[in-house]
Amino acid sequence: MFPHHREREQPIFSARAHVFQIDPTTKRNWIPASKHAVTVSFFYDANRNVYRIISVGGTKAIINCTVTPSMTFTKTSQKFGQWADSRANTVYGLGFATEQQLHQFSDKFKEVKDAARLAREKSQDKELANTALNIAAPQSPPVMCVNGPEDKLFRSQSADITLSSEKERIKKMLSEGSICEMNLEAELFTLQDSNSKLVAALHEANANVEQWKKQLAAYQEETDRLRDQVAELEAHGGQGPSDLLKDELTQSLEELEALLKAKDEEIHILQSKKAEYHEMEHERDEAIHRLRETEMRNSELERRIQNSEQNLNNSLEERDRMDSEIQRAIEILDIKIFDLNDLRQSLVKLIDK
Repeated sequence: MFPHHREREQPIFSARAHVFQIDPTTKRNWIPASKHAVTVSFFYDANRNVYRIISVGGTKAIINCTVTPSMTFTKTSQKFGQWADSRANTVYGLGFATEQQLHQFSDKFKEVKDAARLAREKSQDKELANTALNIAAPQSPPVMCVNGPEDKLFRSQSADITLSSEKERIKKMLSEGSICEMNLEAELFTLQDSNSKLVAALHEANANVEQWKKQLAAYQEETDRLRDQVAELEAHGGQGPSDLLKDELTQSLEELEALLKAKDEEIHILQSKKAEYHEMEHERDEAIHRLRETEMRNSELERRIQNSEQNLNNSLEERDRMDSEIQRAIEILDIKIFDLNDLRQSLVKLIDK
């Protein structure tokens, strides 16, 4: 549905945990970053070949951390782990519901860290190869300037610098748009995760409601029958055994009424969950709408970048053409200077005679 979205960062692992950050003042106490458990996801950016840990709470990013080979995830207890982010100058802590979830997150963290190390090594090898090629490439001869074409060359270089600055500015805007899109994507991923759980719970509840309704009707019939028996026994009177039977029937009646009350409460809870499910669907639709708007803005920024690159290429071609004209002018001047030098020598010889 979103072609640009699929080409960028993709979630590769998610877990729910309570997020904490170290107190920047004491460096000892933990400060809760979320009121309840939130989704913490690993994302992979294929374009930049980087891995990131993202967690969104409400409308803001709680965690936005780029994984580096120097990071280490440390288990400090059976359900708690932490790692340091030197770029954000903080330490993140995660509290999981089970020990198994902590082990899964720790294993994934190590796997992603190794992948980030391999990606960095490949990038460094590529940079070294490019550097070697640049050193081996022949240097272009210096361009001599003469009066006339010099002004055109300066104007061409000035336009080149201006276009490069405009290109960098647009790329920065595109990067900011990608960050916004990534936050919306993480929020959408969290909503989809919660939505799937609510849908499963709702389906299970709907499957049990009919059964509970049948049981409730059976309990009500049994209650009416027992009440009729109690009323009949009270009408006929009776002695010892009848009193004992009356007590048993009364106790059974009370148990059935308590069970009916419990079932009513369960049905009320299921109805409230259904309302919560509809609210989550509304939030998901809003997140999808915001994501589409961000995609449209990013498409516009990409179009502007393409136009800037085209203008930059045109300016480079113009500059090359000016360089050729200047070179031809220099060659003509060299010929003229050589001719004038010959004329001067001829005049000197003539004067000497």
